[in-house]
Amino acid sequence: MAYVGVGSLVQGTTILVRAGATRLGLIAVAVLATVVTPVAAEEAGFVSLFDGKSLAGWKANENPGSWQVVNGEIICHGPRSHLFYVGPDAAKPAEFNDFHFKAEVLTKPQANSGIFFHTAFQSEGWPAQGYEMQVNNSQADPVRTGSIYNVVKNFIPPAADNEWFTEEVMVKGRAITVLVNGKVLFEFVEPEGVKGTRKLSSGTFALQAHDPGSEVHYKNILVKRLP
Repeated sequence: MAYVGVGSLVQGTTILVRAGATRLGLIAVAVLATVVTPVAAEEAGFVSLFDGKSLAGWKANENPGSWQVVNGEIICHGPRSHLFYVGPDAAKPAEFNDFHFKAEVLTKPQANSGIFFHTAFQSEGWPAQGYEMQVNNSQADPVRTGSIYNVVKNFIPPAADNEWFTEEVMVKGRAITVLVNGKVLFEFVEPEGVKGTRKLSSGTFALQAHDPGSEVHYKNILVKRLP
């Protein structure tokens, strides 16, 4: 394992990012070479969050027209909106602590999106709770796919536009592991005593429609609760 300081770039090895050593500063990483065998969709414990034909179990906040389901895919394209997973009973929203989440994603050129975790529904604005895993392979924002926004920054796109790729995040205790196409980008270990709402706690997932110029497709959205 290599240990990374603020602003450094390491390539070709697995990184264990220990945020406590950097006072929770922004950490920059490069796309790494460690390969993890992709998890088969039918592996025991994984459940689908998307039925492939509707947004049942999901709830959009502002600008719900930014979301549609076409050919078994969730497509986000339009003004800012966030689509929160609430589960089968919106009165008792789904909540996750330790988990392994994965989805197949396709970005169109110049598209920006994100996958929030440990978040909670809010009626408008950028989600204030939890972390965002970036989805962006070519948009003007240089923070690329797999980054934990404002915490761990990856500036090298690990996937290409107009091609399906798999994006995964695992949370176990205070450790966050991000993978793209079965390759580990990094493991970030959150320090104890983080203040505010941008931290690990518990919560649900949300997909982001970032702006009218961004179009991103999602399918095969799966999660497995970890003991």
